[in-house]
Amino acid sequence: MGKLLIQQRRGKGSRAYKRPSHRFKTDLALRKYDEIEKNSKLRGQVIEFVDDPARDAILMNVKFENGESCLFIAPEGIGIGDVVELGTEARIGIGNVLPLTKIPEGTPIYNLETVTGDRGKLIHSAGTCGFIVSRETNHVLVKLPSKHIKSFDATCRAQIGVISGGGKLENPFLKAGTRFHAMKAKNKTWPNVRGVAMNAVSHPFGGKEHHRGRSSCVGRNTPPGRKVGHLAARSTGRRKGKLSQVTNNG
Repeated sequence: MGKLLIQQRRGKGSRAYKRPSHRFKTDLALRKYDEIEKNSKLRGQVIEFVDDPARDAILMNVKFENGESCLFIAPEGIGIGDVVELGTEARIGIGNVLPLTKIPEGTPIYNLETVTGDRGKLIHSAGTCGFIVSRETNHVLVKLPSKHIKSFDATCRAQIGVISGGGKLENPFLKAGTRFHAMKAKNKTWPNVRGVAMNAVSHPFGGKEHHRGRSSCVGRNTPPGRKVGHLAARSTGRRKGKLSQVTNNG
């Protein structure tokens, strides 16, 4: 009898696939949007950096003038003792939190709100950032790390700068054991065996000859034991428009 697929084992909710949230430092979020940030600004100072196993970027602990302290994603170039400002009257500087309407065009941003007051939902990965493209009356166009340009309400907040940890892929792991412990810190399954390398009883793609000629697309109503590959895909592979451009240029 073959093994269950990985997505089936995850669906059972066993401890092997649960996030080790008891080791995580914080539920990352911006400060609650209050009258202080709406009408003026709040100043704080970076007192320490925190290594959170939940993410690749470094966190910074900011202590504000009113006695509050919060953990934020640290941008590249910030140091201990630097001042961080939050609010509509905050200056344009790395790590500061401002509404999109107050940020100049072309400025790199991260930790972006999708709705005003949701405390930051987008652009959290190490080494990434978005850019302010243009501003309209009540909306601001932002270019996301996926190159997609999306419109946001002008009152949505974001932090200025590029997220730290961008060089994480430049240094190789070198040893399998090092990679194993790095994945174990976030409880990620590693190594991942390809379906075509398995036996036929263990995976729908398994068996001899790597199932040459079999389509990897499956229907939307396919049962869980066979629902792997391209799920209800309209098309796969390179787009025809791009293919024709490459052919014409070649």
